[in-house]
Amino acid sequence: MPPQPKARVPSHQDTNDDTTVMRIIGGRWRGRRLTALRGRGVRPTTDRVREAWMSAMGGRFDGLDIVDLYAGSGALGLECLSRGARHCTFVDAAGSSLRVLEANVRLLGATDEAQLVRADVERFLDRNPELFVDVAVADPPYDQGLAARLLNHFARHPFARQLWVEHAHSEAVPELPGLTSRRYGDTTLTTLTAAELSS
Repeated sequence: MPPQPKARVPSHQDTNDDTTVMRIIGGRWRGRRLTALRGRGVRPTTDRVREAWMSAMGGRFDGLDIVDLYAGSGALGLECLSRGARHCTFVDAAGSSLRVLEANVRLLGATDEAQLVRADVERFLDRNPELFVDVAVADPPYDQGLAARLLNHFARHPFARQLWVEHAHSEAVPELPGLTSRRYGDTTLTTLTAAELSS
């Protein structure tokens, strides 16, 4: 993998005790409990959508390198590691998210397979133009235009073989070559592949 920026250790001043519990759905850590952030403006991916997401992606990630953008508690990237991924870089701008994510990584004994980066996602991508992994997953905050901006960035500068983005079904996304979407209630998973963009 290309060199990554060093993670900033979350500050204890970034704490937020308003948490809930979720579980890893499949793989070696199946059934293990994770702590997920909860609070105003925080919307973790539901287990139902996460399970559908993993199924749509093929269910296994053996030997693959992952980047989890807008990582939050890290549930998506940790699910990929549980299902065989080699390494995952987790990126989130919020210190409170990084604190919970760090605890989850340590809980699962995944410190050697995970890198935590505190950064704004768009700035992280701009500052790492050499980044190119197998799979990128992203669950940005809804209704802020972030999903569309991420898809447009990927279309200009692909940073993975595949990009999977969760967003509200009501959110508009750009029309791009090879873009596919799957709807789950009020949630949509949109996919882009680098190969489709270059064909």
